[in-house]
Amino acid sequence: MKHVIIGAGAAGITAAKTIREQNKTDEIVLISTDETVYSRCMLHHYISGKRSLSELSFVTDDFFSDNNVRWISNAIVTNIDTKEKKVVYGGGSEAYDKLLIATGAKSAFPPVEGLDGAKGVFGLRDLPDAKAIASKAAGAKNIVVLGAGLVGLDAAYGLLDMGKKPVIVEMADRILSVNLDSDAAAVYQAEFEKAGAIIKLKTKMSSVSLGSSGEISSVKLSNGEEIPCDLLIVATSVTPNAKWLESSGIAVERGVVVDKYLATGALDVYAAGDVTGLSGTWPDAMSQGEIAAMNMCGVQVEYSDFVPMKCTMSFFGIPTLSVGSFVAGAGDDVKVRESRGRYERVVVRDGIPVGVILQGDISRSGYWQHMIKNKISTAGIHKPIWKVSFADAYSIEANGEYKWAL
Repeated sequence: MKHVIIGAGAAGITAAKTIREQNKTDEIVLISTDETVYSRCMLHHYISGKRSLSELSFVTDDFFSDNNVRWISNAIVTNIDTKEKKVVYGGGSEAYDKLLIATGAKSAFPPVEGLDGAKGVFGLRDLPDAKAIASKAAGAKNIVVLGAGLVGLDAAYGLLDMGKKPVIVEMADRILSVNLDSDAAAVYQAEFEKAGAIIKLKTKMSSVSLGSSGEISSVKLSNGEEIPCDLLIVATSVTPNAKWLESSGIAVERGVVVDKYLATGALDVYAAGDVTGLSGTWPDAMSQGEIAAMNMCGVQVEYSDFVPMKCTMSFFGIPTLSVGSFVAGAGDDVKVRESRGRYERVVVRDGIPVGVILQGDISRSGYWQHMIKNKISTAGIHKPIWKVSFADAYSIEANGEYKWAL
């Protein structure tokens, strides 16, 4: 059996490892545009110089040899021939018995006047982006980050470590609006501003101005303000890297369409990670890579980890985790607890926790993730919600047996 994997990110690498664990003799070929394996979550540390290229890797130096994986790096896949079961890339082709598409996602730029083709404008999605930003930032005087989500703040955090003072532009009323409520977001905003960042909320970028050589020189905001800019980092959204599949016959909507086994409609072709559009988190990409690999090896496993948005972060030494929906609806019960350096918010709907934010102390995150994912009611537990734990799920039956209630 020959397995071909396209992509060397979290999903692709996890799939290769899983296939080898399941079968010691099957052939595994991994094709990627990347020449090194690196964590996209750590790219801002590369920008700041806190981590070297080798320190971005999340595999051992001997990963490919130890797992007997043939790696074709620096290769761009251009098509998949699903009838002949062949992957075509610049420089050659590879036949497959089972195929995994794990090409991730790429930055998507908004339709802003003057932005298309402007020099000095970058996304932050891959290592070439990080290298270009680090090089340009070294001599840049006026840096603007468009978008105050996780990627935008990662970029700003790396720039602050370089001694830069970026201007962060965000259309929402707070930073990290998708991940945090206003209270938790305000804690981080205060720290970013104290470190030197300038944050402009409830405004958009309406146009950019260019110099004679096509280099960006300023950005104009929707409120009429014009800001000098010689480096612009766009971190507003991403799109699954699946456009190249248009002629393959593999169905693509927002991302590659897959079933509960992460199989596409094409025979023996699977997809995992950001390219599916199912989730944008690193742990979910790894989970999908593992599940797809199991199914490629003939072990039927369903992907059922459809947990609502889950996010962890740590800026300025303050850890934060959010799971589920923290936006309360009519009739929802919202529990908030605050203390020095600690903030907790739980949204309970019909007795079931549906969302939680933990900031400063995330030690009980496993409990809350379990409750939210499995829709477990706390209605029958008669104690303050902050004191509920896994221990409350145990009871002793009349015959002396332990019972697990959650």
